[in-house]
Amino acid sequence: MTLHPQHVAAAASLLSEPSRSIMLTYMLDGRFHTSGELARAAGITPQTASFHLKKLEEAGFLGQTKQGRHRYYGLKDPAIAKVIESLLTITPTAQVSSLKQATEDQAIRYARTCYDHLAGSLGILVANALVDSGYVIQDCDQFNLTANGEIFFSSFGIDVETARRKRRSFSHCCLDWSERKHHVAGALGSAMLERFLELDWLRRKPESRALLLTETGRTGFAEVFGLDISSIHKTHDNKVYLR
Repeated sequence: MTLHPQHVAAAASLLSEPSRSIMLTYMLDGRFHTSGELARAAGITPQTASFHLKKLEEAGFLGQTKQGRHRYYGLKDPAIAKVIESLLTITPTAQVSSLKQATEDQAIRYARTCYDHLAGSLGILVANALVDSGYVIQDCDQFNLTANGEIFFSSFGIDVETARRKRRSFSHCCLDWSERKHHVAGALGSAMLERFLELDWLRRKPESRALLLTETGRTGFAEVFGLDISSIHKTHDNKVYLR
């Protein structure tokens, strides 16, 4: 299919509607949500949410799955998440007007899901540690795995060959909207986040993109990646940590 300017304009118009953009950003947690959950997130009625979700699904932004009487919606492709995250880098910072909002903002900036991989300050620290250790080499828009990196990830419990066989980018650079630096995305980024969750280094925060660092995780990131995260701890609310 030949891409015409009107196709770009049509996609932009879908993203420019505030309720739709809020719901799409909410789905950057990589999970599937009911229309009711997305309606509450956007502050609109379920009927209005259903209208917007149908538009987004028809445009190829969303995938849908059914379970019982409920329909669940999620971003259809990692490429969609990458576009939304990239747009957030040029979005003006929202004004914080409450303690709850400030706490959530801090948690999101510290560690969050960017669809299916780790983003935020912690994600940048992990990416930098991999580069400094010689496990990956950043080359333009890719993180290329080295021979030492193959050994490291294998010892860390990640099947690199399985990740490579997936029909997606293996390990590309994803621009972090809050840090304005690159974190690790693609199949390798996804495998790392799955491993962090499996080891209980991180836990998903209910109804949020934020990821909560556990005490086990604090020790694990220090021992395996050599991360001293105490400096970040001083600049973020204690509630982002599980003790």
